[in-house]
Amino acid sequence: MRPSDTGKPPYVARVEKIEADSRNNVKVRVRWYYRPEESLGGRRQFHGAKELFLSDHYDVQSAHTIEGKCIVHSFKNYTKLEDVGAEDYYCRFEYKAATGAFTPDRVAVYCKCEMPYNPDDLMVQCEGCKD
Repeated sequence: MRPSDTGKPPYVARVEKIEADSRNNVKVRVRWYYRPEESLGGRRQFHGAKELFLSDHYDVQSAHTIEGKCIVHSFKNYTKLEDVGAEDYYCRFEYKAATGAFTPDRVAVYCKCEMPYNPDDLMVQCEGCKD
């Protein structure tokens, strides 16, 4: 969805409902996705460039603010994509906007760095121990 500040990237939302009012103005009820930098705590090292958080923040917007369609994949499906396009994003957390809480509140950590998996970074697996 189009931001009011043209210097910002488009906002991403899931359309929950589409309806027209009595004057035929089309409105959409949306559930917002947040980028890591828009959340409490900000962007962390393990957040991928295309990572979004599905929030509990709902809103009603004019359908005219919709710029296009994107696909928000599950984390598992995103990591299996052969080619990641400009319209592809992924979500592995839900985010409570009022409290800054995440679900799940923990994720698996990997390798010597003990960080969650970031699909933007190359990871190497040991053939012996599989770590």
